[in-house]
Amino acid sequence: MLRLQERSLVTADKMVPPVGESDAAAPSPVPVRTHRFRDYLSVAILFYINLINYMDRYTIAGVLDGVITHYSLSHSMGGLLQTVFVVTYMVTAPVFGDLGDRYSRRIIMALGVAFWSATTLLGSLPPQQFGWFAVLRALVGVGEASYSTVAPTVIGDLFAGPMRTRMLAVFYFAIPVGSGLGYIVGSSVASAMGAWYWALRVTPALGLVAVLLILFVLREPLRGASDGGSNLRPSSLRHDLYSLARNRSYIWSTLGFTCVTFATGAMSWWAPTYMVNAINLYLTTGTADERKVNTIFGGITTLAGIVGVTVGSTLSARLRRRSVKADALICAGGMVTSVPLLFLGSVFAYKVPDVTWVLFFFGITSICLNWSIVADILLYTVVPTRRATGAAFQILCSHLLGDASSPYIVGLLYDAILAGRKDDSSLLFSLQYALYVPICVLVLGSLFFFILSWYIEADRNTCAQETHGNMEAPCNEVLGEQSLPSADEQGFKDTVPLIADD
Repeated sequence: MLRLQERSLVTADKMVPPVGESDAAAPSPVPVRTHRFRDYLSVAILFYINLINYMDRYTIAGVLDGVITHYSLSHSMGGLLQTVFVVTYMVTAPVFGDLGDRYSRRIIMALGVAFWSATTLLGSLPPQQFGWFAVLRALVGVGEASYSTVAPTVIGDLFAGPMRTRMLAVFYFAIPVGSGLGYIVGSSVASAMGAWYWALRVTPALGLVAVLLILFVLREPLRGASDGGSNLRPSSLRHDLYSLARNRSYIWSTLGFTCVTFATGAMSWWAPTYMVNAINLYLTTGTADERKVNTIFGGITTLAGIVGVTVGSTLSARLRRRSVKADALICAGGMVTSVPLLFLGSVFAYKVPDVTWVLFFFGITSICLNWSIVADILLYTVVPTRRATGAAFQILCSHLLGDASSPYIVGLLYDAILAGRKDDSSLLFSLQYALYVPICVLVLGSLFFFILSWYIEADRNTCAQETHGNMEAPCNEVLGEQSLPSADEQGFKDTVPLIADD
């Protein structure tokens, strides 16, 4: 419950104490500015970890041809590398989601980052057999799942309202930036050192720094603190799953996001190879510079992601004031817009590659409108004690039916259409036809988001009622823009709210 305690110019909140202690420890007074600074610093730390998360994930894509050559793989087996990673990532996500709703999220994240850094480092010492290398890449997914399921819920408990939307946007900037850096750093380091496996030795060092930041700097708030529901207690996993299955907004947003991951997984894995094939056909003499192609694609992915997440979160913050349906419609509109852009880009690639780069930029930007919005939808339609579980099963579904399978499916179609031919024209058009599949899936995703708009307002109000018994104050707007308002904002000069147990 909330109660008032007299304090002079100080605020306090309940924070997760150092390692080994529980959320129930006594609150510590923290000056307002220090409290705010540490909240923002925590978001910066989570952004940094998400950045190296996606750098690590797409480093292999930046040196994929080197891996295929080293192990003498087919294109479908090259796509399988991403598939085995995502399979373990999605299968273990529900486990960490359940743990994240019940135990210290800080410890879970620290152990996960340490594990994925260690397995990535081992992968940089490539075993002779491809199977063992694939196993190491699969184990990286276990570590990354432990982080990805709980990090957004920490931000959800630090901030509320429009401020939460902005902080989620900052967090999700790491997806395009990290993905782009994965291509650029991976190919650049491999080229500089003369071997592809050197690219896998960058993120482990950055991961060690991340572990220290999590353990000694990151602030973990009480679950539901920003929503006025800090006395909520977790229910059983069975009850959580039953509630999520009945949440229509959760189901439709998960299906829509699954289509996003299917398309982005396939495009991010195969687009650089496609552009190399297209430029080889375009050039009258010589061959495409693979490193240059990876650098350009990485730069486009990074810039498009920054622009897309910024525009998406800005539109969400402004249009949601008129109707909460705006979030679903922004996601749907972005996906519809991306379809003709990506289709035309793939068609013109071997004729005017520069035009294709421009079309790919705007297509990826349109897809990226939804990254932070989908996370925000989950936070204001799912009660705080089910958020990590909800995020985990959203990861399971979106990867099982999305980017766990799409690179392999495209690679399989590529090999089937190619039928053993090796000329530049066959290499290009075989992959072009295979890439039409993820582009079509984007149309299906836009339909799911349109359906979401029918239910999102009712589900947001249901979340508010379950969280604090107030139908008039939606879940993510209980305390305005901050996780804990200042005394002046609440109309008190000498008193501030403290969150305490009954």
